[in-house]
Amino acid sequence: MRPVDGALFYFTGTLFIIRKVANNMSNHELSKAYAPGEIEDRIYKTWNDNGYFRPNGDKNAPAFTIVIPPPNVTGQLHMGHALDETLQDILVRYKRMQGFSALWVPGTDHAGIATQIKVEENLRVNEGLTRYDLGREKFLERVWAWKEQYGNRIINQLKKLGSSCDWEHERFTMDEGCSKAVREVFVNLYNKGLIYRGNRIINWCPNCTTAISDAEVEYSEQAGNFWHIRYPIKDSDGYVTVATTRPETMLGDTAVAVNPNDERYTDLVGKMLILPLVGKEIPVVADDYVDLEFGTGCVKITPAHDPNDFLVGQRHDLPMPRIMNDDATICMPGTKYDGMDRYEARKAIVADLEAGGYLVKIEPHSHNVGTCYRCKTTVEPLTSNQWFVKMEPLAKPALEVIKTGEVKFVPERFTKTYTNWMENVHDWCISRQLWWGHRIPAFYCDACGEMTVSKEDIEVCPKCGAKVRREEDVLDTWFSSALWPFSTLGWPDNTEDLKRYFPTSVLVTGYDIIFFWVARMIFSSLEHTGKAPFEHVFIHGLVRDAQGRKMSKSLGNGIDPLEIIDKYGADALRFALATGNSPGNDMRFSDEKIESARNFTNKIWNAARFVLMNLDIEEVSIPAEDKLDLEDKWILSLFNKLVRDVTINLDNFELGIALSKLYDFIWDIYCDWYIELTKPRLQDKESEGNKTAQNVLAYVLRETLKLLHPFMPFITEEIYQALPHNEESVMISAFPKFDGKLTYDAEEEKMNALIDAICALRNRRAEMNVPPSKKATVYIVTERNDIYNDKTARFFEKLAGAAKVEFTACTDPNAVQIVAGSATLFVPLADIIDFDKEKARLDGEKKKTIGEIERLEKKLSNEGFVAKAPAAVIDGEKVKLAKYKEQLESIEAAIAKLQ
Repeated sequence: MRPVDGALFYFTGTLFIIRKVANNMSNHELSKAYAPGEIEDRIYKTWNDNGYFRPNGDKNAPAFTIVIPPPNVTGQLHMGHALDETLQDILVRYKRMQGFSALWVPGTDHAGIATQIKVEENLRVNEGLTRYDLGREKFLERVWAWKEQYGNRIINQLKKLGSSCDWEHERFTMDEGCSKAVREVFVNLYNKGLIYRGNRIINWCPNCTTAISDAEVEYSEQAGNFWHIRYPIKDSDGYVTVATTRPETMLGDTAVAVNPNDERYTDLVGKMLILPLVGKEIPVVADDYVDLEFGTGCVKITPAHDPNDFLVGQRHDLPMPRIMNDDATICMPGTKYDGMDRYEARKAIVADLEAGGYLVKIEPHSHNVGTCYRCKTTVEPLTSNQWFVKMEPLAKPALEVIKTGEVKFVPERFTKTYTNWMENVHDWCISRQLWWGHRIPAFYCDACGEMTVSKEDIEVCPKCGAKVRREEDVLDTWFSSALWPFSTLGWPDNTEDLKRYFPTSVLVTGYDIIFFWVARMIFSSLEHTGKAPFEHVFIHGLVRDAQGRKMSKSLGNGIDPLEIIDKYGADALRFALATGNSPGNDMRFSDEKIESARNFTNKIWNAARFVLMNLDIEEVSIPAEDKLDLEDKWILSLFNKLVRDVTINLDNFELGIALSKLYDFIWDIYCDWYIELTKPRLQDKESEGNKTAQNVLAYVLRETLKLLHPFMPFITEEIYQALPHNEESVMISAFPKFDGKLTYDAEEEKMNALIDAICALRNRRAEMNVPPSKKATVYIVTERNDIYNDKTARFFEKLAGAAKVEFTACTDPNAVQIVAGSATLFVPLADIIDFDKEKARLDGEKKKTIGEIERLEKKLSNEGFVAKAPAAVIDGEKVKLAKYKEQLESIEAAIAKLQ
């Protein structure tokens, strides 16, 4: 329960009294240095204990829902997760502060193949056992035990990142509710004829020993060969030549196809060929699949091991013998190749073809090779009895919601990626030859041959009463993940959560799983709920290393986000991940980026400490307008526009742009300028402007912390609790809103002019190596007395080394002149320079520079050096010479001014 008005409330180790008035300033002091490791776990626990992660319970508030892309239950947090969760958390915290009833549903995926492989490996290494030694039931007990032991690891790691998920809503893809939803969907689709079982060509991974879907196959260009082989024509001395990249599959050839319009082979159609090495007869068939222009125009047909050949085989009613086992060894009993690995058999077959005079030539050829996305093993197409989802009826409405804008991709260009895939999608193979996963709810009766698909387990055949056996295969992991947006909210039951929070608001995910997951969620949700699962799909890219390479174990360039958190804090990691983040684009992560993030946290911390040390007010409010000085209106106006811009950016998913604006405002505007501008008033405790300066300083800091909170939740909470504040936590405070009354365009223009003049004066002093301690009279000539006057003269005295400011012309003919917009500034040279000392310094610099020029000119005139040195080295020396000559001109100009 959240505390009510007047209740005692503990936060960050300090007792506060929460009231509805702004009179609860704590005596909590900020430590000298920001130490995230000392506060983050404590703050997170307080948030969780006080129920801030739950929706606010206001039934009139608009709902905002995100379901987390469920990480693998046995996984560990990596930089991809860190980016994904950071972006989601920014959106959820933002909407929560805007008053939405915000629900972020967490959970994990059972990850069928990945988890089973991990447990099998553990069994093999530690006990010398296989899953078959244990049997299905005992093995699954081991997997559940593994899940219990390691399943919460990644959840705890997400908490370290600051993820504000509602942990009371945590789900697992194989929990009771999700399992019920899976079974409901399977049976419904089967009853509609949208799920079927058939002998089809599928992608088979010999390493994982399971079927995988088209989306799980990764293609890469690989070097290979075309083997050109003679196939003799029966009862003739003639032959046809075919070419193949997989000669081992010829053992399963059942035809050779030619194009019906190819006049070269018209007389051959219907005749028989002799399959080399095997000796069996196979027909020549005419099929439009064959490209007239490619190769010899003859194509070997292996229906059981090629998806295109499979279709040809269906059209011509060809036999479809499988010549490979599940482990990709050859299955040809009675032949020398039986039991050989596919690549071992390839070598043997090629050697035998050559020995028999069948091999015409070997031609190098690069081609696309499909590999398993999980283990990178080359996939083998083969025929198998599998379960499929019929995709065409489901794809149509899934395309329509994109065309009508009911579902929008951010950025929009990924719409094309989705559309292209959905328009060309094949039936989805959903069965997997695994034990861990949702077991397919099909039951077989061996007595009468009946197959029953049921939402409930059955023991006997409903047709004949005989005992039934259950399907051994499990469902593709993505089958249950496809239901995630609605199964996690209680579907198929019409729960209050489902009514309140579905459809969800936005899905945040990487572009690499648009096919795997996004597309399947959309068509599944439309089919089973009649609604799209979300309104926006916010796509982000991959996290790459500083050189732009993908992070991988083989390159050794992976970065552990938990190590970053331990060293720099979660806020620094979140800042580094969100900075410069552009929807859909990959980002580079570097040491410089995280160090910049740490520097930013230190900057905020030190600014907050300064403000707190100068505060003696217990309530913060914006003073009356007539009490505000020029710099106060300037900062309030800039802050007000920052609120507007950041809100627009966040609403448009431009998170990186929003954070960049916050960074610039905090570092450049608030810390480097406004704090410095207020120091004279803060130091004068008795002045009328002292309390105004305190109020504006504290107000802008506190409200800026609210803007920054979604990005950097921990440091903003710790500082917020030390400032006078109304709400019990910045996390549930109101997100600032743009206020037209705080727009002061004229004051902005004036203050910006003053800043430009101060910067111009600072820069000229720096160019002339004038130390900050050296004060000088500054003369200002201007017609803009509303900007440059006795009241603003203090800014030049405080920030630009002015001993005093005179608003009159300077009579010194040697005065330094600086033009800054509508004003011209003059500084008497004698006030800022010791002529003799400066001339001596410049003479020394001149002598040194001339020496470097002579050295380089001598080097470049040396014919031996020019002849032997690389062009890049010579060019580099020429660049140095040009720079030294430019430097000499500057020094001589400075000396001339001193004459």
